[in-house]
Amino acid sequence: MALFDIEPIHDDFGARITGIDLSEPLSAAMVEGIQAAIDDYSLLHFPDQPFDDDRQLAFTKALGEAEESHVTLGETGQVVYFGTIGNVQADGTKLGNQDKKTIFLTGNNLWHSDSSFREVPARLSIMCAYEVPATGGATEFVSLRAAHGRLNAETQARIDTLVAIHDYTYSRSKVAPDAVSPSLSASLPPVPQKLVRSNPRTGAKNYYLGSHAKTIDGWEDGEARALLDDLQDRATQPAYTYSHQWQPGDLVIWDNRCLLHRGSGYDADKYRRYMRQTRVRGDGSTLAE
Repeated sequence: MALFDIEPIHDDFGARITGIDLSEPLSAAMVEGIQAAIDDYSLLHFPDQPFDDDRQLAFTKALGEAEESHVTLGETGQVVYFGTIGNVQADGTKLGNQDKKTIFLTGNNLWHSDSSFREVPARLSIMCAYEVPATGGATEFVSLRAAHGRLNAETQARIDTLVAIHDYTYSRSKVAPDAVSPSLSASLPPVPQKLVRSNPRTGAKNYYLGSHAKTIDGWEDGEARALLDDLQDRATQPAYTYSHQWQPGDLVIWDNRCLLHRGSGYDADKYRRYMRQTRVRGDGSTLAE
């Protein structure tokens, strides 16, 4: 008997999962089934899940080690496991388009993989939606596994052993020159990541880049930038993109090892958006894979 129902949502990746209540304690078999579905589909959408922060953190820890927020850790030294995606604050008030926090979050509108700028990058991101704008606010995803499969053999061989340098300050400075505080920047120095990764269970390969990828180790910056931009452009064509239109009660898990995602923007002056994100830490440095 199937543990839950799986309905593919895109030719390249993604599945809608029903027939499961994630608010209930999960058996070991259910956890293993979810992990296997993540490896196979990269993105799982669970609609109509009644969550809160306590349930989300428990669910996150069932899938692996929770990753602390890099922003709070770097700026205050405090360990917290949640990030708010949107403009609704803890006291229920709403920030507008010109608030510094709103502008900072527009960095999420660049194609990226969460925490690729950390020595041990995130394996999974888990997002729960509570309030969503009537217009805008979708999150777009593409599969770098499918993109790798579309490369010819010569290009696959060319990139197979390369190492990219990922830099949080570099990527966030695209939003505003002073977007990253000195303490946060110091806590997140540039890190090397393998440009080509393999799923440890299935062996499927993907390339690994995004807005945090600054250059390629040992390459001249211009040549490196040309390759990284070309690879990303190949992956992010509209035909290969899945756009998730959020609804309250949605829970979405995605695999940062092989997906890129970005926000599509919304009018923060007009709408409220409140979503909570947790992450599951990766198993180690990509260089050791």
